[in-house]
Amino acid sequence: MTAPNHHGPVASGLAPALGAYLIWGFLPLYLMLVETVPPFEFVGWRIIWTLPLCLAIVAWRRQFPELLAALKSPKSLLALLASSVLIGINWFVYIWAIMEGEVYATSIGYYLNPLLNVLLGTLVLGEKLSKRQWLAVAIAAVAVALLAAGAVTSLWISLSLGFSFGLYGLVRKQVAVGSLPGLTIESAILLPVAVAIAAWYAISPQGSAFGQDAWMSGLIIFSGVVTAVPLLMFAIAARRMDYSTLGFIQYLSPTIVFFLGLFVFHQPLAPAKLGSFVLIWVAVAIFVWDLWAKRKAASA
Repeated sequence: MTAPNHHGPVASGLAPALGAYLIWGFLPLYLMLVETVPPFEFVGWRIIWTLPLCLAIVAWRRQFPELLAALKSPKSLLALLASSVLIGINWFVYIWAIMEGEVYATSIGYYLNPLLNVLLGTLVLGEKLSKRQWLAVAIAAVAVALLAAGAVTSLWISLSLGFSFGLYGLVRKQVAVGSLPGLTIESAILLPVAVAIAAWYAISPQGSAFGQDAWMSGLIIFSGVVTAVPLLMFAIAARRMDYSTLGFIQYLSPTIVFFLGLFVFHQPLAPAKLGSFVLIWVAVAIFVWDLWAKRKAASA
């Protein structure tokens, strides 16, 4: 995609892009408010409350024809079934990790994600990597090896988040369904499982976290908002600005998560994790440099 040669599309897409990544970046603060809710139960409620909000926004944006077209396509439904499983795994691992205090591991996972995306594009889609991109992927691999040597207990979190979201993007890339209608169908696919999870907790001795008090119930309902709203903002931004510019902004959220871990949650930064972050920041810098060079060449 060529870069716009004026500031209009970039400027109009910048605000929703920043909004989306700021919400995703500060999400750990919200998750700390609901840390008494078991992660598995919270994911169930998140799916339950995301679906009605998605349907409301689909109605507002008049996207029901797109939604119905996807529902009538067996190929699209099969792809969305796979993507719903991947995003469900991603949500559970992320929520569990934050609630268990593994904030740095989640940050590393989302720093790795764009680098894993280009690697998956090469391995699965036959895309070609530039020399700078190969260098960035190689440095990121060293960072992962460092984590494997010195922080192996949290390595699975970073890799699970990076690969589940990377594979999610890869699957969604193959199906011609917009972000919001796609999330609506994914939420609907996961709804029976989510309801079963909520029901299981409701009949368990500890009872359901929802309905015990108004404050916690309100926070649980709000999970639908923090799921659907940033995705809608991202979809608007992706339509209004070139993808390479959006690629720079995506590093905002894992950076915020890193600083939350350091200054808000006061988590100790072990040498292996610090070294891994440094290597990943170098890899990201090379990756962004490559994106910027391509953007300049395209605009020229």
